[in-house]
Amino acid sequence: MAIRTLRYEGDEILKKKSREIEVIDDRIKQLAEDMFDTMHKWDGLGLAAVQVGILKRIIVIDLYDDKSKFCLINPVIVEKSEETVEIEEGCLSYPNQFGKVTRFYKVKVKALDLDGKKVTLEAEGLLAQALQHEIDHLEGETFKEKIIPGTFEVVTPQNENKK
Repeated sequence: MAIRTLRYEGDEILKKKSREIEVIDDRIKQLAEDMFDTMHKWDGLGLAAVQVGILKRIIVIDLYDDKSKFCLINPVIVEKSEETVEIEEGCLSYPNQFGKVTRFYKVKVKALDLDGKKVTLEAEGLLAQALQHEIDHLEGETFKEKIIPGTFEVVTPQNENKK
């Protein structure tokens, strides 16, 4: 188990476009494992490699429901629904910041898994949202650039020791 250092708002790497992965080797598999560990440590639903300082097209997602845990290599959205939703988002790279963004309700994503096999995911709702959010990271885009004006908020964590 290895926890990678997260990159936060203001780090220029978050604005850079990630490069395709040509070979899925042991280093990529270790990166995926570390990304899951890092995401789980901070109770995230998704993480892109750029968020741990690696400009590679790899994302991990875990919706904690026994069927929605994925590692996707070189993911691409190939279909989008006409229907969109306004939904609140946050991001591990922007702690305690939230805002509403517009996302496609359904998406179809093609990628490779860690064995190099082609996979296609048809997703809606939260999974579709997570896929779009993480794939945006690979393009150097963050949810903050998509926030609907007037919906941004910073939430200060409550001090649990206070009475």
